Amino acid sequence: MRRIIEANISGKKVLILFILANIVYTFMLLVTIPKVMSFSNGMKLPDILPTGYNPEYMNSLLNQLGQEGRDAYLFQQIPTDLVYPLLFAISWCLVLAWFLNKLGKLNGSLFYLCLLPVFAGTFDYLENIGMIIILNSYPENGDILTHITNVFSILKSTLTTVYFIALIIILLIFLIKKLKNKSVSQTS
Repeated sequence: MRRIIEANISGKKVLILFILANIVYTFMLLVTIPKVMSFSNGMKLPDILPTGYNPEYMNSLLNQLGQEGRDAYLFQQIPTDLVYPLLFAISWCLVLAWFLNKLGKLNGSLFYLCLLPVFAGTFDYLENIGMIIILNSYPENGDILTHITNVFSILKSTLTTVYFIALIIILLIFLIKKLKNKSVSQTS
């Protein structure tokens, strides 16, 4: 895995993947999620509930969405969200790897931080699979499936949060190092 990442951390590749991932993410935020939520009477979708949900909430949401809202979720939001986790995982993995490489830290234990978006993306896929099953089985939703899907949602959110905290710290270290190097070169 390390070799694959090292072979793909050119600035151009990282930038292109970052842009693609964020185009898809923006599309979800501006188009597909609002479309589904237009049927929800203010209830939030599981995709955007970082602290999770329970079977009662899920059943209430699915009931509130009605058939048209559930169809929008299943046939508009979910297909887009089947593209996004891969782009998220690859682009954010490479973004962090690029900065770690610039700091000379990619070959150390910090490399494993690059895998956080890969695991978050994996849990996003598992969440999506759970939602597909839940949407297709409505109104016969099993509480166990909702609980399992909820665990995937929470793990996705937790790993994403931990990743972005790590990225911010690495970015600060990178900027401090750049400023120090600039300051040293100006005084020489």
